[in-house]
Amino acid sequence: MTEDSIHPLRDDGVLEAPPADAGSSAVRIETEDQVALADRMKAGREAILSELRKRIIGQEEVVEQVLLSLFVGGNSLLVGVPGLAKTLLIRTVAEVLDLSFSRIQFTPDLMPSDITGTDIIQEDPETGRRLMVFEKGPVFANIVLADEINRTPPKTQAALLEAMQEHRVTVQGTTYTLDEPFYVFATQNPIELEGTYPLPEAQLDRFMFEIEIPHLSEEEELEVVRTTTGIERAEFRHAVTGSDLMAFQELVRRIPAPDPVLRYAVGLVRASRPGPGCPEFVQKWIAYGASVRAAQYLILGAKARALTLGRYTPSFEDVRALAHPVLRHRVLTNFHAESEGRTSSEMIDLLLEQIPQPTSGM
Repeated sequence: MTEDSIHPLRDDGVLEAPPADAGSSAVRIETEDQVALADRMKAGREAILSELRKRIIGQEEVVEQVLLSLFVGGNSLLVGVPGLAKTLLIRTVAEVLDLSFSRIQFTPDLMPSDITGTDIIQEDPETGRRLMVFEKGPVFANIVLADEINRTPPKTQAALLEAMQEHRVTVQGTTYTLDEPFYVFATQNPIELEGTYPLPEAQLDRFMFEIEIPHLSEEEELEVVRTTTGIERAEFRHAVTGSDLMAFQELVRRIPAPDPVLRYAVGLVRASRPGPGCPEFVQKWIAYGASVRAAQYLILGAKARALTLGRYTPSFEDVRALAHPVLRHRVLTNFHAESEGRTSSEMIDLLLEQIPQPTSGM
C-alpha cells in the first residue's frame, strides 16, 4: 500500500455524508450494491468473531483491533509477554478467513533473502541447461506473522518495508507482486530487551496499530487452561473470503468523513508534536509527535469501526476509541518523561482531555 493510497477516496455518487451531526447514520447510499456490501461487512465482522471464539478466549479489544486492520488493509504490531496467544490469534484469523498463512521467526542470524526469497540455480531435466529460478520466501502469503521482529538486525527488519508499504518485493532487480489481500502482523516481547534491536521510528510508523495484549482475567485464564489441556477439534466456517476483505477495504475508502471529524483527527495528531503553540505537557514530555500517517489511520480506522457497528459515518467517538492503538507507538516520550515514569499512553490521555472537538458545521 503506498502512502497516497491510504487517503480516503472522494468519488461522487457513492456515499453522501450528512451536513449536520457527524454521529448520524442518515447517509444516502446511491447504489443497492453498496448498501448490501455495508450490511455484509457488519455481518462479516459478527461471523468472524463467532468463529474466533471457538478457539480464542477473551481479548475482545485485541480481536476488534485486528479485525479493523483487516478491514482497512493495514499492518499491525502486537505487543505482549510470552504465552498470551499472539501467534495463535493470527494463525486462527487466517484459518477462519481461509487465507494463506506464513510465520517468520526473527532471529539475529536471519537474512533478508530468508524473508523475500532468492534466485537459485536449477537444471532443466529436459534440456540439461541450468536456469536461474526465483524461490519465493515466506513473505509470499496473505497473512504474514513476523514473530519477535525486534530480535533481528535492522537490515533484515527493513526487508519487510517494501512488502508492507508497496505489497511487492524486489530481488536482484526484479519486482514480484504479492498476492492480495496482504497483511503483516509483527509481534514484540516487551520484557526482554537484551539482545534485541528496537524498531526504528520510521518503521514503527508504518504499522497502523500497536495492539497491546494484556493478561486475561482469572475466569478467562481458567477457561484457557481447561480447553487447551483437552482434545480440541475446532472446525471453522469461512463466512468471509479474501475477495470480501478487498471489497470491504474499498468501501471504507469510499465513505466520506465529516469535516469536523477530519479536523479533530488532524488536531490530535498536530498537537502531539513539540513546537510553538503545542500544549505545555507536549513541550515538557514528548520528544517526537505523530506523523500524518497517524491522522490517515485514525480516519480509516474510524470509518471501518463505524461500518462494522452499522453506521455509515465516522464520529468523534470512533476517533477517540482508536487514539491509543494508533498513537501509542508514534508519540515518543523524552528523558524527562521517562525519569518521571510518564508513558506514551498517559500522553494520549492528556491529548484526549485537552484537545477540544470542533463544533463548526456540526
